[in-house]
Amino acid sequence: MKKATTKTKQKELKVIDATGKTLGRLCTEIAMSLMGKTKATFEREKYSGFPVKVTNASKIKITPKKLEDIFHTRYSGHPGGLRILKASHTVNTKGFPELVKLSVYHMLPGNKLRREMMKHLTVEE
Repeated sequence: MKKATTKTKQKELKVIDATGKTLGRLCTEIAMSLMGKTKATFEREKYSGFPVKVTNASKIKITPKKLEDIFHTRYSGHPGGLRILKASHTVNTKGFPELVKLSVYHMLPGNKLRREMMKHLTVEE
């Protein structure tokens, strides 16, 4: 009988401090790490990234005018159920961590791995 062996790879945690960084540049750095494109062992069809933890999300550098210019959508699935929301509304209701998560979500590829990648992202105030 063969003994069942399990390989447990401990993935290193990447901690990113968001203080003073702009929203877009911060989110592209996060998305690249989640996809695994910063590693030499990148494979497009597998999750080859590593967990990312973002700290000080409320200290990103973004102007109030930019918050009014950024839009994102929410769709309920029913006719007439499309809601177009400003980033300022999202920040006031859910905070900056939600804005960072939405930005990263739209930068990731729209396939089955997107949900798995988003599970490895934690954003703190």
